[in-house]
Amino acid sequence: MARYRGARLRITRRLGELPGLTRKSARREYPPGQHGQGRRKRSEYAIRLEEKQKLRFNYGVTEKQLVRYVRKARRASGSTGQSILQLLEMRLDNTVFRLGMAGTIPAARQLVNHGHVTVNGRVVDIPSYQCRPGDEIAARDRDRSKNLVKANMEFPGLANTPSHLEFDKDKLVGKVNGMIEREWIALQINELLVVEYYSRMA
Repeated sequence: MARYRGARLRITRRLGELPGLTRKSARREYPPGQHGQGRRKRSEYAIRLEEKQKLRFNYGVTEKQLVRYVRKARRASGSTGQSILQLLEMRLDNTVFRLGMAGTIPAARQLVNHGHVTVNGRVVDIPSYQCRPGDEIAARDRDRSKNLVKANMEFPGLANTPSHLEFDKDKLVGKVNGMIEREWIALQINELLVVEYYSRMA
């Protein structure tokens, strides 16, 4: 399944607030479609699917990528659900977003793709790059990159920088000090339901 490039508010009306996908709020609170206002009883499968879809659309990953993250999280020690969230949060595009260098994750992905971001002094144009504690993330040392980041910083997606990150707004340099803690994850999600959804996988 390819990455979603359609109407973002249509997704937030169906799944609820997704801080990484868009800063806009839908005027209508019920799901889209002809029967959006009708009361519907959802099956357990539908509830788990919805939680999984929240992850996919908020972080902008494909189904194939998400399956890989789930398998990697299973091999890690500790809670599988929390490990999935940490792997997604430590992606470079999400880290750029959480530092305030872009207003949404899609905007951060574009910033990375176009070579405007450096990691430890080297240009990295892979949005899925896994950031590690000690990594230094900065706007590339050229006017165009710096001006883009400064313009984005005027309209940040989230108000607060999580505790595992620090950012120097004057130098446009951020640092990863550790792994993100669960309470700093902005997305409202029950990760256990995501693990249950994928439990049928080999």
